[in-house]
Amino acid sequence: MLKRGTVSCQSRAGEGLVPCKAHLQGTQLESPPMSTANIWLRALRGVPRLERAEWEQIGTVARWLIATRAAVLIMTFISAALAGIFALRAAQFNFGLWLLVTLGLLMAHATNNLLNDMIDFAKGVDRGNYYRAQYGVQPLEAGFWTMRDAWRYALITGGIAVACGVALVWLRGGWTALLLAVGAFFVLAYTWPLKYVGLGEVAVLVVWGPLMIGGGYYVITGAWDWNAVLGGLPYALGTTMVIFGKHIDKLESDRAKGIRTLPVLLGDKLARAVALACMVLQYVLVVALVVVRFFTPIMLIVVLALRAFAITFQAFRQPKPAERPAWFPADVWPTWLVAFAFYHNRTFGTLFLLGLLIETGLKLAGVVA
Repeated sequence: MLKRGTVSCQSRAGEGLVPCKAHLQGTQLESPPMSTANIWLRALRGVPRLERAEWEQIGTVARWLIATRAAVLIMTFISAALAGIFALRAAQFNFGLWLLVTLGLLMAHATNNLLNDMIDFAKGVDRGNYYRAQYGVQPLEAGFWTMRDAWRYALITGGIAVACGVALVWLRGGWTALLLAVGAFFVLAYTWPLKYVGLGEVAVLVVWGPLMIGGGYYVITGAWDWNAVLGGLPYALGTTMVIFGKHIDKLESDRAKGIRTLPVLLGDKLARAVALACMVLQYVLVVALVVVRFFTPIMLIVVLALRAFAITFQAFRQPKPAERPAWFPADVWPTWLVAFAFYHNRTFGTLFLLGLLIETGLKLAGVVA
């Protein structure tokens, strides 16, 4: 049962109100032996905590996956996939353009994560056992690599993103160059100054919604369609809730460091309420779009995420506990609300994507109008 100031969890999957560790972060309780495939899998399911000896054993790709926090890139892939499906619905899908869009967006997100760590390290934000250095290895803060190493990874990753963007400008033309410039602005400006003045959360909503889904649709089809933006908004709200959860988790640390994220400006209670409103709106929008026949009832498949919704809703109703509850995975802590938000977003996003795929397939087959 849920008690004041706590969230309870049963040890066996499927019991209790809170998802087990496999749901929260996707990692195992005990880290299996180090191997290339194993460390890649760990990096794709979470942010591993490594000792120097372990870091020195792994290869370049594994280091890139860990440093870019590759586990969260799934959010970008889903947005790119939605852009492609909306293009398919319009009978204007181009696989080559979609592939360039997807690769470019993934590399841009990865570049932003690298720059985020580099900027925070340079500004001294990650020092003093700061939140970022607690939930997973921060290579710079841990001394695993130098700023020169970080720049090399960032320039190569960013270079791939830019190369994809330039190719798309050449192939598509039109407003593609403007979209590329806007995307570059958010990659470079998110960590500073946007995050410092309460605009980071707004930026996430804009980027994972209109820019990635609407902009991706435009680059693939050659036409801007606000319907694609509207149809992707339920998912974009979920990514916004994830960043709210992360910034609420480290609210006090950010306040002490002078980082005025939106949760810092709103305060803990109001910030949690706004995050919950984002999650509720995801379902309200889907139902509303079904009612007005923008979507078919097939999209109500997202109701299968209501268990994740209930779990996450209850977690967000209460402040983050001061200490890790005994049942909560040690290597997931100190992430708390963001772990629940990511769990819900991954569940909702997967069902939303599946529903849209089924609906689009049936439409193209002439089964549904």
